[in-house]
Amino acid sequence: MEEKKKTFTSTEVKRRYNEKVYSQISFSAPKDLVEEFRELCKKMEISQASVFKRFIAEFIEKYR
Repeated sequence: MEEKKKTFTSTEVKRRYNEKVYSQISFSAPKDLVEEFRELCKKMEISQASVFKRFIAEFIEKYR
């Protein structure tokens, strides 16, 4: 049997794209605060990231 040539999986392609287009922000918060935030996001059926994206956009608009 011939050995298959290595190809790029869609996961690898997505990872490379994300690295080019996006940056990450990281911060620490008390566990109880994070737990409540996650529960509220789940209850409201919204992504955690969307909350931060909206806040950042509104913050920039306000202080630009």
